[in-house]
Amino acid sequence: MKFIVNTDGASRGNPGPASYGFVIKNVKGEILYKEGKTIGVTTNNVAEYMAVLRGIEHIINTLSKSKDDLVEIITDSLLIASQLSGRFKIKNERLMDLYFQIKGLEQHFSEISYRNVPREQNKQADNMANLALDGKILNQLHLKD
Repeated sequence: MKFIVNTDGASRGNPGPASYGFVIKNVKGEILYKEGKTIGVTTNNVAEYMAVLRGIEHIINTLSKSKDDLVEIITDSLLIASQLSGRFKIKNERLMDLYFQIKGLEQHFSEISYRNVPREQNKQADNMANLALDGKILNQLHLKD
């Protein structure tokens, strides 16, 4: 199966109150799960990485049935997509820690890719992150199992 995961992080103040959001879909575009959660005070880049990490963890823990599964991570952060694809170096220690956590989880799939899109193509994940930061959702919303 192929999972498509739109991810986004938000931080008001950078660093400031932060959250992440992600939406997991199948290839037909059907939403399998979406989540938004606050993560305390941190930077936007940490929030972006947390969205990727939590999205991948959710797939592994609840959706993936096979090591043949494919995952496509879509983010509006050029930095995150480029670092996770190996095109940009990582200098920040906190981001390096999150990077290695994500890389350790990649072995659960036959393939994982990272793609950057314009912000307007990532509205669902952005909405989840902002709803969480605004206190308008109770951290997560299960749609299908």
